[in-house]
Amino acid sequence: MPTDAASTDGLLSEVARRYHVEGDTQNDIAADLGMSRMKVNRLLREAQDRGIIEVRVHHHSARTREVQRALCDRFDLSDVLVSPAASDPARQRRNVATTVSAYLEANLRDGRVVAVGMGRNVAEIAAVPSQAGFDGLTFVAGSGGATEAGETGNADHICRALARQFGGKAATLYAPAFVPDPHLRQGLMRNDTVRRALSLARSADIALVGVGDLGNDSHMARMGWFTEDELRIARAEGVAGDLMGYDFFDRQGNPAGAALSGRVVGLTREDLSRIGTTIAIASEDSKAPAILGALQTGAVDVLATSITNCDSILRLLQE
Repeated sequence: MPTDAASTDGLLSEVARRYHVEGDTQNDIAADLGMSRMKVNRLLREAQDRGIIEVRVHHHSARTREVQRALCDRFDLSDVLVSPAASDPARQRRNVATTVSAYLEANLRDGRVVAVGMGRNVAEIAAVPSQAGFDGLTFVAGSGGATEAGETGNADHICRALARQFGGKAATLYAPAFVPDPHLRQGLMRNDTVRRALSLARSADIALVGVGDLGNDSHMARMGWFTEDELRIARAEGVAGDLMGYDFFDRQGNPAGAALSGRVVGLTREDLSRIGTTIAIASEDSKAPAILGALQTGAVDVLATSITNCDSILRLLQE
């Protein structure tokens, strides 16, 4: 008679073989073995943790490895998720989002809390098909909502989509993302409901945030939060970009754009710097200066972007 340990090893090996070698889906394996898909997912992760499954990630080029090392060393990053370049902006967003989705599959654990920012690049992560499933995850909005953003752009809607994708629940920040009066923002930040949501977001294990610039197609410009004159003046003053759609900085990572600040309800740069792993996501080729500034804030732990942007950032550093 096999021992309990031998029986467990045999089950782990069988599930791993069917999934990784035979190509069966987790749902098919679950149905055949009389268990839930979540159970199959946990067995696959246990098989990896115990060395039954060995995962090897092959970088798509020597250049990728080179830029990863250079950026990690220069900015003390734990990882750089590099996607191949694409001429189509939508395809580029999907490429970057795919690398983030794979990172989450490998690094999420049951019961973790993920703070979620707004914008197209963050939203695209939930559109990437995933076989992973976890128990007890919480995706919490890191900023308020805006009707102008639609379902794909709001942190709340993105949280719900990610919860459906990976398992778990979504927690909403019941407040507008943008308010025209800084004093009104201060009052909202003192509201008990808002404070509880932000407290949960500040306790997150992982944060997913976008990197913005002040271009005409930027999130802020599309939302109409700031006038063209305000954005033009901010660019002239040296503002390079923003984190979370509003925390502005120059190319050296220093706080900038005081006239634009203090109007958005959400996590701040200081909050992000205290979260275990903050993943900054940017796909557009125009964002290299903004990404450079974001990296120099010290709030970013993992960068997800294209190989084109990586090369551009390294050139900017040389200049």
